[in-house]
Amino acid sequence: HPLHQLENLFHFAKYATLADGFLLPKDVTTAEYIDSLEDFEIRDSDVFVATFPKSGTVWSQNILSLIYHEGHRDGTENINVIDRVPWLEYNINNMDYVNRPSPRLFVTHLPHNLVPRDLRNRRGKVIYVARNPKDVVVSYFHYSRLAAKLETISDFNILLERFLAGKVVSGSWLDHIGGWFTHRDDFNILFLTFEEMKKDLRGAVLKICKFLGKQLTENELDTVVEMASFDNMKWDARANYENMPESFLEQGKGHFLRKGTIGDWKNTMTVAQSERFDSVFKEKMKELPFKFIWDI
Repeated sequence: HPLHQLENLFHFAKYATLADGFLLPKDVTTAEYIDSLEDFEIRDSDVFVATFPKSGTVWSQNILSLIYHEGHRDGTENINVIDRVPWLEYNINNMDYVNRPSPRLFVTHLPHNLVPRDLRNRRGKVIYVARNPKDVVVSYFHYSRLAAKLETISDFNILLERFLAGKVVSGSWLDHIGGWFTHRDDFNILFLTFEEMKKDLRGAVLKICKFLGKQLTENELDTVVEMASFDNMKWDARANYENMPESFLEQGKGHFLRKGTIGDWKNTMTVAQSERFDSVFKEKMKELPFKFIWDI
């Protein structure tokens, strides 16, 4: 249909297509910059959070920052989490990544095959966080309304079909999570789910600390868990991305951190949409080792 063709042309005009159909906003990064990351030198002390969008990314950034930075825990340093744990593929604040002091902390939505070669050769450490994809697509739908770099899609059904086809930023959820898991032996990697973090945040923080070789006192651990709660993050300007410039977030259209819950997809998806989703995803998800919580 001509209208659909025009819609698709508009959609893809906003994004740069990289390897395997991976989509990124054109005016935030470039394919050339992503290519250059292949040779980015990784230190053994580097730590990366890797996620598909809307999977608890900012939450994980904050946890990592709180674990490593006493000034974040005690409030003596007023530094935004995006500067403590910056984006590998989006160097928004033009930081000197190469000469940052160790340990360097990063966050990325890149698939396993587009991250630096050294990382794929077991240098540095990766924490991969996955989330129930039904909650991911609903969160993405709401987020697209306030993210200036994303196309606003008012019809959830249109977004759902694009998500199922892998035609959203970061491509296919199944390919992303499947790629990282299938190639897990190439990395020093810890897999977590958003759902297990919600059920037992303290246990998840302990698991992360053990993986990173970080020792926190009981008081420090208590502080990390308290400050990383959704309610505290939602009102902490350093943590919640609310002070991003208008070129990234359109003010007055909602909060970057919206609900952070399990099972919110039930408030948006119709029965028919849920069944459509299951017909595409459920069988393929059985091949994954992750246990997702589908109910509230």
